[in-house]
Amino acid sequence: MQVLFRYAFFKEQNIPLALSDWQYGLLVLSTVLIAAAGYVINNIFDTETDSINKPKEVVIGRGITETMGYNIYIALNIIGVAIGFYLSNVIQRPGFATIFIFLASLLYFYSTTLKQIMLLGNFAVALLLAMSVLIIGVFDVFPAIIAENKAQMASLFSILTDYAIFAFIINFIREIVKDTEDVNGDYNQGMNTLPIAIGISRTAKIVSVLSIIPFILSILYIKNYFLENGLYIATLYSFALVLAPLLYFMVKAFSAKSKKDFHHLSSVLKLILLFGILSIVVITLNIQYNA
Repeated sequence: MQVLFRYAFFKEQNIPLALSDWQYGLLVLSTVLIAAAGYVINNIFDTETDSINKPKEVVIGRGITETMGYNIYIALNIIGVAIGFYLSNVIQRPGFATIFIFLASLLYFYSTTLKQIMLLGNFAVALLLAMSVLIIGVFDVFPAIIAENKAQMASLFSILTDYAIFAFIINFIREIVKDTEDVNGDYNQGMNTLPIAIGISRTAKIVSVLSIIPFILSILYIKNYFLENGLYIATLYSFALVLAPLLYFMVKAFSAKSKKDFHHLSSVLKLILLFGILSIVVITLNIQYNA
């Protein structure tokens, strides 16, 4: 996603960017390392839950000891945050290093505390994904803003924010779906997720209704930005690979009942997110085609 935004979108806009190619590679690496650390600590704290929900996927205590897991977690975070400190100094905004500390801390608190609180854990994970989109603009676009390009850069930052909001909404819904899929293990661990609090059937209906939000927002976005600017290829792409799957999800979610149903719905949302992010490439190609 981060590579696509830089090389398939920003690089095609004839704008200055704050980071060199190898420095941008470090930004991507830092994001990946901190996210990986989050997965490691989550696996450590989720061993008992995963042994019920996903017994074949349990790693801690089998292939890797808990002590080794903690060592890997600490090493990934130290390297990821250290890169963040370096990049913050490169763009002469040393205070921005706190973003990387915040991301690493939020992932830790998610695994230890937030995931057990209804909807708050879902919100935290969705926020982290949205921030991985916004961080591109913060480190690569924002520092390169000057008086002459302020309007153009603000427009590009706005597009980035729109994608971050889309990623946030889709992932927030997906986290609720995953909680419903994992309800048995979570219940045994005393967690208070939405499906545990109100039941699987009601959660399925809430998820279905929630998916109307990105559906309507996507239609408005297509109308106001794609159609108004003659981006008909991007419009067709979005209808076929974002709106149609969202509509399918909406219908299927309403009557979902089994673990298999929710696993399927989670995969559908994953694809919607993937195709949504890939649309930036289609938009760029469509603009070039029109020119």
